[in-house]
Amino acid sequence: MKVALLCTECGSRNYTTQTEHNERLVIKKYCKTCNRHTTHKSSI
Repeated sequence: MKVALLCTECGSRNYTTQTEHNERLVIKKYCKTCNRHTTHKSSI
């Protein structure tokens, strides 16, 4: 299943990833809109 990762600070969809689990992913990634590393959650 392909899911988008949303920035929790600004809400922009910066990344997509493949996952086989139905759980929400929480990953710390770089957001080019916020210009820093923020928490990103999957949009399941």
